[in-house]
Amino acid sequence: MAGKVRGRSSQLLLVLLVLPAISAGATAKLYSPADRFLLNCGSTSDGLDADGRKWVADTNNSTWLTDSGKSSIMAAADEMDSALPSSTPYMTARVFTMEAMYNFSVNPRDRHWLRLHFYPASYNELRPEEFRFCVTTSTGVTLLHNFSVYFTTKALTQAYLIREYSLPRSPEGFVTITFSPTPSSNVTYAFVNGIEVVSMPDIFNDPVTMVGFADETVDVAGSAFQTMYRLNVGGAYIPPSNDTGLTRGWFDDTPFVQGASPGVVYSAGPRFHIKYPSDAAEYAAPPEVYLSTRSMGSDARMNQNYNLTWTMEVDCNFTYVVRLHFCELQLVHPNQRVFDIFINNKTAQTDVDVIEMATERGVPVYKDYAVLMGNVTGDDMLWVALHPSVMLRPQFYDAILNGIEVFKLNDTDANLAAPDPNPSKLLAEAELGWGRSAEFSTDDPGNMATVMGGTAGGAAAAGIVAAICVVVYNNKTNKQLAAGSDSHTSSWLPLYHSHTSGKSSGHITANLAGMCRHFSFAEIKAATKNFSSDLAIGVGGFGVVYRGVVDNGTKVAVKRSNPTSEQGINEFQTEVEMLSKLRHRHLVSLIGFCEEDGEMVLVYDYMEHGTLREHLYNNSGKPTLSWRHRLDICIGAARGLHYLHTGAKYTIIHRDVKTTNILVDENWVAKVSDFGLSKSGPTTVNQSHVSTMVKGSFGYLDPEYFRRQQLTEKSDVYSFGVVLFEVLLARPALDPALPRDQVSLADYAISCKRSGILPDVVDPAIKDQIAPECLVKFADTAEKCLSENGTERPSMGDVLWNLECAMQAQDMFDGAGSVASGRPVLEPSTSNGSTASFTTLGTSCTSHPHETCVIVETDDEVVVDRAAFSQTVQPTGR
Repeated sequence: MAGKVRGRSSQLLLVLLVLPAISAGATAKLYSPADRFLLNCGSTSDGLDADGRKWVADTNNSTWLTDSGKSSIMAAADEMDSALPSSTPYMTARVFTMEAMYNFSVNPRDRHWLRLHFYPASYNELRPEEFRFCVTTSTGVTLLHNFSVYFTTKALTQAYLIREYSLPRSPEGFVTITFSPTPSSNVTYAFVNGIEVVSMPDIFNDPVTMVGFADETVDVAGSAFQTMYRLNVGGAYIPPSNDTGLTRGWFDDTPFVQGASPGVVYSAGPRFHIKYPSDAAEYAAPPEVYLSTRSMGSDARMNQNYNLTWTMEVDCNFTYVVRLHFCELQLVHPNQRVFDIFINNKTAQTDVDVIEMATERGVPVYKDYAVLMGNVTGDDMLWVALHPSVMLRPQFYDAILNGIEVFKLNDTDANLAAPDPNPSKLLAEAELGWGRSAEFSTDDPGNMATVMGGTAGGAAAAGIVAAICVVVYNNKTNKQLAAGSDSHTSSWLPLYHSHTSGKSSGHITANLAGMCRHFSFAEIKAATKNFSSDLAIGVGGFGVVYRGVVDNGTKVAVKRSNPTSEQGINEFQTEVEMLSKLRHRHLVSLIGFCEEDGEMVLVYDYMEHGTLREHLYNNSGKPTLSWRHRLDICIGAARGLHYLHTGAKYTIIHRDVKTTNILVDENWVAKVSDFGLSKSGPTTVNQSHVSTMVKGSFGYLDPEYFRRQQLTEKSDVYSFGVVLFEVLLARPALDPALPRDQVSLADYAISCKRSGILPDVVDPAIKDQIAPECLVKFADTAEKCLSENGTERPSMGDVLWNLECAMQAQDMFDGAGSVASGRPVLEPSTSNGSTASFTTLGTSCTSHPHETCVIVETDDEVVVDRAAFSQTVQPTGR
């Protein structure tokens, strides 16, 4: 049997290597809606959102509001949260003091998307918690009941909400949306920031069979439904502007993947052609959904012992339709890959063969399944699982999936509303460690420290995140789009960022301006093609980052601030002040800035290979790095941090060390980035710390700094210790979906090390590459960095020394192994475990693993003599 398994794996690898590229591009027919209303509620002017869509003021047409707005007021939000994608439509609101209606004349032959946009803020001095309301439609469907945007966003750690519904045809030719303040002993109000009413095609034409009840079906065509999840499985975020005219957002499935293994991500090349079987199928999903897939991998024996699983939280007592999207990108014959589908531990379908359903490779198909979620324990989680079919003896024991959509259908009372999240339940979840990784800033760190108690960081830090959402409003969650791999949380679950008060906007002083280049805004616009969305490579609290070109060919990264964000002002000031004075090989260089016409723009060297984090996980489409390559990057980052701590006039504490802030340039040189939170350290020998409010990222945050609000360079050392273990284990710093004792990477890694099982949990992609002595030295260094007391942690210089010693141990191991086995020294691998061919250290290597590049070390610049990376193709599954 083992021989057969190995044979099948080898055949699969052969298929993957010899499949020819298809030259045609992937395109889809665009749906042209008959009706498209985008209302900027409470505004007197039109505006553009982050996707360039035009929103019209709801005052433009007196018929939209049935009473011409007499029962409502127009209000502006008191402040703009940095997590908002744009000011439109969120910075103005229509506030209702009594029941009021929006009315839209529509095509009676069409279904319609209805999207409601909410931003919880103070409007006309009305506190956000005073808004509680119901929303109903002219067809009698209740969308929201006794709903609080404020408490819901706090519970979900979000800055804003989007609720997406699909409404059935209206024979009368109009859609009416009614907002009603909830009757209460206290005065309540209703509000809305934006309303979308857009025609949509019929995406459900046939009844859907109930899972577990073959003779029962659900009529979706006559129902209203709410979009709960829309996931691009194995792929990156797809913005509404890239959809097939239906303006849907498709989100990374990674946060929802559960189980023994996350599987393997595969993406077809840009020349691969998706062949839609019909016009209707083209509207099911954009080509990008079908061009990436998540499979179980090439290990047939392992695949038979686990399920590829996704879990998603839903509301109880509703029926849901689960739509699964498939497209075979690799295999070409029936019975090569056959699998079973389970939903909520019930068999949804057996012996699924995508090629048999679609007739050929590259043709997308989808399947719909209905499931009833009851009201018993565990019924608030919807499970989708795939398992290889054994009965048909396919050529490969594997399963694939390209996309997941989950829709909630209205119940028999025409209701789609669910209760607000329960704060007491939230606190209970917090005690169980169900937190969220959070970059945060608070004006009351004392309160947060009280919640934190005396815990040394890890699981308790993860667990109290949800509780902090209830106790403290000023909470931020990390939102990032890595270059080439836009990572989003669901549009219906946007990450929450708090607004941090900052200093008044001030101009960069002349002496600082003289230390780096001053760009005109016209130059910035030319460099980024007027901030083209096609050149956007990331987004954060400061603003959007674009790829650009200046001076006739020099690639740069352009970070444009959100003009209304005071946090951006602070970060802009800090970044220029810090980086204008710092130049080091392992720090991202600031080329210049622009402060003109209310714009704040920073221009950096362009980092060709993005962030370290992108190269640790197999869902980004970036090469997964070999062990030696990872260790080399850690050494480079340690050099950059060591320079910050000791090489400048005063100690500089980075305060936000994490894998997304370690970038890699075109030569694979690591560079520390993002100095927006940096602080100057003690300036006299009598000072041991700097007292400051707590800022940083949960999971990486020094627990001693968290408790005492006393910042030292050892806080960076602690964060770097988490980075080291993340590099070794290839798992996030916080993962709330894991069992309680595994939520925190710091706690889990230390526990594994002390119990002697750390080698067993090392990233399988690199496990066999690490010299035993190197692993011991590396793990010891990481553990010391995570000491509870800062005084017990090594300096960054000692960390650097220990990592260099670990590299020496690896050099000796690789040198002996290379002679004995002829294997290459460095093997950066692709997302599915195979090695990738790319240029590194200035040397283009295609099959010459022993080419080297020697660079001289200076006071401020250090480059280590390293062998270039092997290009030997040896695919393995993770």
